[in-house]
Amino acid sequence: MNTPQSKRAMGREIKAAVWTARHPGAILTPGAAVTAGLELGWTTTGGIVGGTAAALCGWYRAHPDTFDAYAAPRMRAWRRRWSVYLGPRWHAALRACDLYTIHRKTGEERFPRIIRVRSYSPTVDTLWLKIPAGQHARQFEARLPELTEALRVERIAVERVKPGVIGLVIERSEPFTETIDAPDMPHETDAVDLKSVYVGETEYGHDWRLPVLGQHTFIAGATGAGKNSIVLSQLRAIAPLIRDGLVRLWLCDPKQMEFAKLASIAYRYAADEGACSELVDEFVDDLRSVQRTFADNGKRKITVSRETPLNLLIVDEIGALLAYGDGSIARNLRKQLAIVGSQGRATGHTMTALVQEPTKDTVPVRELFTTRICLRVTSAAHVDMVLGENARLRGAIADEIPNHEGTAGIGYVIRERTRVPLRVRAAYVNDTEIDQLVTFVHTGRQGSGHLTVVA
Repeated sequence: MNTPQSKRAMGREIKAAVWTARHPGAILTPGAAVTAGLELGWTTTGGIVGGTAAALCGWYRAHPDTFDAYAAPRMRAWRRRWSVYLGPRWHAALRACDLYTIHRKTGEERFPRIIRVRSYSPTVDTLWLKIPAGQHARQFEARLPELTEALRVERIAVERVKPGVIGLVIERSEPFTETIDAPDMPHETDAVDLKSVYVGETEYGHDWRLPVLGQHTFIAGATGAGKNSIVLSQLRAIAPLIRDGLVRLWLCDPKQMEFAKLASIAYRYAADEGACSELVDEFVDDLRSVQRTFADNGKRKITVSRETPLNLLIVDEIGALLAYGDGSIARNLRKQLAIVGSQGRATGHTMTALVQEPTKDTVPVRELFTTRICLRVTSAAHVDMVLGENARLRGAIADEIPNHEGTAGIGYVIRERTRVPLRVRAAYVNDTEIDQLVTFVHTGRQGSGHLTVVA
């Protein structure tokens, strides 16, 4: 039997007691300070507080890595919780965006309650909210633009954490204000993990890593968005494996720009449509050969070695091959790339495709790519085409990235285990660093430049 709803609201003194129980620090901290002053003396208490502050300053100056990893996030979270996300300003923002409920009998306003604040970086906060009955994450998704403006922040993304709890990722300011240096090239193959290859940074200041082994990567972005930097960063990070024959590059390069420099280190290289079609045919033939070998030996997946290398197919401007070119060649490529996308992961035949227009008509095989990256695009619809349904609604506003050189390499991916968009930036690889990669693969040494070999 359901309990009937009363027309009386909870008493204010009870609300105050509940609030105090949820925020014991609000009472215990000043209480401890007063108690220490009375028991130990105000001079001694001041000395303890001053000594603690001095120790924190010393830690801040002496060891930035540990301070920024452990102390700074907690201090930022505490400050922002009390100065930004609690009180009238927070409630006013939710009220303005109609993100609250009203008790139908008492008329009491019920707002989502903040149960956790984390500030892992100076620019991004994450909030967990316990939402009142009658609300859902979809309501927040629909109101993200309004809430973003109400809180005066750059971007907000939303996720459903568990029943009754949602998470907000609040980007307070642009996290990527500087170009990220190209990855170093390890000298030894043991230093490379093909399932976690460094290509840049995330909005939290962490390394952005992508798998090369066992995944197919789809990169969409308008002209000048920085698509090539992702691929070139991966190639620099796995350079010793290319040098030692553990990774074989197959390059389809109809644009014949940056990737043309890599022709000499590629296992196969093609530029025009016909040659690209022949290259992909040969790639599929190699895939079939490995499948037969695995069947004879009872193997189910590849172990990368000189005898069974990882074969990496890179298709630049895939739209030029599948949609804009010769019809018969395009049909053959669609068929063959579909085979690679559906069967190549187990045999070590992976592909990376780059495109400007990610529509289904342009790239009919896009659903076969397991890792998808959306850089700056020219249409809001392109975001969902790349990252999945409602990705833009949840905060992946790739179409709003400004079109200038300073934003090259900035984009979004979908976080593993959640549907939350993650803002990322790829490292920038210039022409000199591409030449270094070629020299390294040919000679085992880096060419002239400021980068050093990582042992």
